[in-house]
Amino acid sequence: MSDAVLKLNAITKVYNQGAPGEVSVLRDASLSLKPGEVVALVAPSGAGKSTLLHIAGLLDTQDAGQVMIRGKDMGKLSDRKRTETRREEVGFIYQFHHLLPEFSALENVVLPQLANGVSPGKASEHAMKLLEKTGVAARACHRPAELSGGEQQRVAFCRALANQPALLLADEPTGNLDPETADLVFGVLMELVRASGLSALIATHNMELAARMDRVLRLEDGHIV
Repeated sequence: MSDAVLKLNAITKVYNQGAPGEVSVLRDASLSLKPGEVVALVAPSGAGKSTLLHIAGLLDTQDAGQVMIRGKDMGKLSDRKRTETRREEVGFIYQFHHLLPEFSALENVVLPQLANGVSPGKASEHAMKLLEKTGVAARACHRPAELSGGEQQRVAFCRALANQPALLLADEPTGNLDPETADLVFGVLMELVRASGLSALIATHNMELAARMDRVLRLEDGHIV
């Protein structure tokens, strides 16, 4: 069994396959993430970063190639098992926080745990610990609209880590923030990731942030180099 948390083997993704407007977004893209490794995925907008992350996180399917998570071939699993793996093993962070507006910060971090069968008491306790680590515990009872952009994104980090995934996938996690706030929030994210010991693939066009990670991969013309 592979010791890689995530392994992508020759991933190919084509939109409008066979049509005159066919677009090859990914071409034999391969990568491997070791346990505890934080890797930057750098590419300009529209180059396929989001598509690659969605395939890696089982939100989309590839046209060819193999996705392995903790040594298991995701292509050999049923839809139900893929959904379970995504819920239990993978955490997602997006450029926009996507918090549920009608729920408080605390509730947004509790809900994913309830979906995984955690008791309300334990879910709330764990959620508060995460909010404390990210410096937003005092805002736990506030709804997203009452939080600043940096606070919203820190709550989104907590939600992504609520179920203690093995793999974190982040798509421009600070792209919606001003440079000063982005630097602060990214520092919080790195502290969380390092403390959790999980593996992370973080798409960004910010080379200063990319340089703070363990490795930098570039997506060029559909290939990872």
